[in-house]
Amino acid sequence: MNNTIIVVDDDETFSGLLKTVFELEGYQVVLVPHPGEVVPQVRAVRPVLLLMDVHTKKGDTLGVLRELRADESLNDVVIVMTSGMDRSAECLAAGADDFILKPFHPDELITMVKGLLARSDAAA
Repeated sequence: MNNTIIVVDDDETFSGLLKTVFELEGYQVVLVPHPGEVVPQVRAVRPVLLLMDVHTKKGDTLGVLRELRADESLNDVVIVMTSGMDRSAECLAAGADDFILKPFHPDELITMVKGLLARSDAAA
Protein backbone atom coordinates (compact mmCIF):
# COMPACT_ATOMS: atom_id res chain seq x y z
CA MET A 1 0.00 0.00 0.00
CA ASN A 2 1.20 3.47 -0.84
CA ASN A 3 1.92 5.53 2.26
CA THR A 4 3.54 8.55 0.64
CA ILE A 5 2.80 12.10 1.69
CA ILE A 6 3.80 15.10 -0.42
CA VAL A 7 4.69 18.24 1.53
CA VAL A 8 4.56 21.54 -0.39
CA ASP A 9 6.29 24.31 1.54
CA ASP A 10 9.17 26.59 0.55
CA ASP A 11 10.44 26.88 4.14
CA GLU A 12 13.20 24.25 4.16
CA THR A 13 13.42 24.09 7.96
CA PHE A 14 9.67 23.63 8.36
CA SER A 15 9.33 21.09 5.55
CA GLY A 16 12.34 19.18 6.93
CA LEU A 17 10.65 19.04 10.33
CA LEU A 18 7.42 17.77 8.75
CA LYS A 19 9.37 15.13 6.81
CA THR A 20 10.91 13.87 10.07
CA VAL A 21 7.56 13.87 11.89
CA PHE A 22 5.81 11.93 9.10
CA GLU A 23 8.70 9.48 8.70
CA LEU A 24 8.58 8.73 12.44
CA GLU A 25 4.92 7.77 11.86
CA GLY A 26 5.93 5.37 9.05
CA TYR A 27 5.14 7.51 6.02
CA GLN A 28 7.37 8.15 3.04
CA VAL A 29 7.71 11.86 2.30
CA VAL A 30 8.37 13.79 -0.89
CA LEU A 31 9.20 17.48 -0.46
CA VAL A 32 8.06 19.80 -3.25
CA PRO A 33 9.14 23.43 -2.76
CA HIS A 34 7.67 24.82 -6.00
CA PRO A 35 3.90 24.91 -6.73
CA GLY A 36 4.55 24.26 -10.42
CA GLU A 37 5.99 20.83 -9.57
CA VAL A 38 3.02 19.64 -7.49
CA VAL A 39 0.71 18.21 -10.17
CA PRO A 40 3.49 16.26 -11.96
CA GLN A 41 4.66 14.89 -8.59
CA VAL A 42 1.13 13.88 -7.60
CA ARG A 43 0.78 12.06 -10.93
CA ALA A 44 4.12 10.30 -10.47
CA VAL A 45 3.90 9.44 -6.77
CA ARG A 46 0.12 9.02 -6.23
CA PRO A 47 0.35 10.10 -2.58
CA VAL A 48 -2.19 9.21 0.08
CA LEU A 49 -2.07 12.82 1.26
CA LEU A 50 -0.87 16.22 0.12
CA LEU A 51 0.01 18.86 2.74
CA MET A 52 0.29 22.19 0.97
CA ASP A 53 1.14 25.67 2.25
CA VAL A 54 -1.25 28.21 0.73
CA HIS A 55 1.42 30.81 0.05
CA THR A 56 4.93 30.12 -1.13
CA LYS A 57 7.58 32.50 -2.47
CA LYS A 58 6.89 31.07 -5.91
CA GLY A 59 3.14 31.67 -5.75
CA ASP A 60 -0.19 30.78 -4.27
CA THR A 61 -1.20 27.10 -4.28
CA LEU A 62 -4.98 27.55 -4.40
CA GLY A 63 -4.78 27.23 -8.19
CA VAL A 64 -2.93 23.93 -7.77
CA LEU A 65 -5.65 22.76 -5.38
CA ARG A 66 -8.37 23.65 -7.91
CA GLU A 67 -6.42 21.94 -10.71
CA LEU A 68 -6.11 18.72 -8.69
CA ARG A 69 -9.82 18.74 -7.83
CA ALA A 70 -10.77 19.31 -11.47
CA ASP A 71 -8.74 16.30 -12.65
CA GLU A 72 -10.80 13.12 -12.24
CA SER A 73 -7.70 10.94 -12.07
CA LEU A 74 -6.25 12.98 -9.17
CA ASN A 75 -9.27 14.32 -7.28
CA ASP A 76 -9.28 11.48 -4.74
CA VAL A 77 -6.00 12.60 -3.13
CA VAL A 78 -6.58 13.83 0.43
CA ILE A 79 -5.43 17.48 0.58
CA VAL A 80 -4.69 19.46 3.73
CA MET A 81 -3.91 23.14 3.29
CA THR A 82 -1.91 25.18 5.79
CA SER A 83 -1.10 28.84 6.29
CA GLY A 84 0.01 31.35 8.90
CA MET A 85 -3.22 33.25 8.20
CA ASP A 86 -6.66 31.74 8.60
CA ARG A 87 -7.63 30.99 5.01
CA SER A 88 -9.63 27.91 5.94
CA ALA A 89 -12.92 29.02 4.34
CA GLU A 90 -11.15 29.84 1.07
CA CYS A 91 -9.24 26.54 1.05
CA LEU A 92 -12.26 24.39 1.91
CA ALA A 93 -14.33 26.16 -0.76
CA ALA A 94 -11.59 25.37 -3.31
CA GLY A 95 -11.76 21.67 -2.44
CA ALA A 96 -9.36 21.04 0.45
CA ASP A 97 -10.26 18.19 2.79
CA ASP A 98 -9.04 20.18 5.78
CA PHE A 99 -7.02 23.21 6.87
CA ILE A 100 -4.52 23.64 9.70
CA LEU A 101 -3.33 27.03 10.93
CA LYS A 102 0.40 27.59 11.48
CA PRO A 103 1.96 27.30 13.94
CA PHE A 104 0.60 23.91 14.91
CA HIS A 105 1.85 21.11 17.12
CA PRO A 106 3.08 18.03 15.20
CA ASP A 107 0.74 15.79 17.24
CA GLU A 108 -2.22 17.91 16.11
CA LEU A 109 -1.21 17.43 12.48
CA ILE A 110 -0.65 13.67 12.83
CA THR A 111 -4.04 13.23 14.51
CA MET A 112 -5.70 15.17 11.69
CA VAL A 113 -3.87 13.20 8.97
CA LYS A 114 -4.68 9.81 10.50
CA GLY A 115 -8.35 10.78 10.84
CA LEU A 116 -8.55 11.98 7.23
CA LEU A 117 -6.80 8.88 5.89
CA ALA A 118 -9.05 6.57 7.95
CA ARG A 119 -12.10 8.34 6.50
CA SER A 120 -10.62 8.11 3.00
CA ASP A 121 -9.93 4.37 3.40
CA ALA A 122 -13.47 3.78 4.67
CA ALA A 123 -14.93 5.60 1.65
CA ALA A 124 -12.77 3.69 -0.87
